[in-house]
Amino acid sequence: MHKGSLLTKPFIVGLIACGCCALWGSAYPCIKLGYAMFSVDTASVPSVILFAGMRFFLAGWLALAIGSIAARQLLAPRAKRTWRHIGVLSLFQTILQYFLFYIGLAHTSGVKGSIIGSAGVFAALLVAVFLFRQERMEGRKLLGCVVGFAGVMLINLGQGGLGGGFAPMGEGFLLLSTVSYAFSSVFLKRFSAEDDPVLLSGWQFVLGGAVMILAGTALGGRVGALAPLAPLMLLYLGCISAVAYSLWGILLKYNPVSRVTVFSFMTPVFGVLLSAALLRETNTPHGAVCAAALVLVCIGICLVNRAGAPKDAPADTITKEN
Repeated sequence: MHKGSLLTKPFIVGLIACGCCALWGSAYPCIKLGYAMFSVDTASVPSVILFAGMRFFLAGWLALAIGSIAARQLLAPRAKRTWRHIGVLSLFQTILQYFLFYIGLAHTSGVKGSIIGSAGVFAALLVAVFLFRQERMEGRKLLGCVVGFAGVMLINLGQGGLGGGFAPMGEGFLLLSTVSYAFSSVFLKRFSAEDDPVLLSGWQFVLGGAVMILAGTALGGRVGALAPLAPLMLLYLGCISAVAYSLWGILLKYNPVSRVTVFSFMTPVFGVLLSAALLRETNTPHGAVCAAALVLVCIGICLVNRAGAPKDAPADTITKEN
């Protein structure tokens, strides 16, 4: 069976996408554990950016190593076009998105951050439909996004923290972060028609991580004394980004943006459940709320994936950039 046809099957897409979201969901508690292990002052945005840069820089080399072994050749850019693609992806996926996200999160609550971050699914759909014309807008897609977002709202409302109004440096930066994520998703889909998505993923993380390390250090960021398991935690956080983003890019290559990004609603659900398990957090929603949220997210995913399958153009028919 052709690789592309296999990766468009709903069960395979769902299995891989949920695996990615479970990895990203585990990042929520593991990043908190990593801050403690590396003595990162979470009140210092430069220190947080420095730590994130270390994670992404490592993730890039891990993705390239794994991808090179799988492809039995070195995944190195061999064209100016590829370097341009890497630069654009690095700007939107890593540098802009995470600079805006971490600064915004420092000025608002984690609950608001999770909810606003989930709005990236809507942003990705709108950018793919109206700016890049990669797919068509349909009522079922929009309804699916709304239902999935309701599930994210439900699981976060149980933790409180939605008050306090709207702060440009807080909620405003988080919204801009979701827009950056949306552009990175549609760019990755477009560029994957010409370049290996794993190559793009790896090199954009290397470039973006290096920029964040330099910026965090220049702004006074620091990481402190290491706990015994700190290197292993950093390695795991790097693996999360390397594996999940590379697989996500492969799915985007063969599927419409909305059909893949709608699974992002699963990430905060996994994040809440894994935070409760790993961090022993007591303010997480009870089982009934989590179950209801999961049902809403699953219904939303089903609605989007059932919308207009025959009409959506496959990735290899997208107009290539000059």
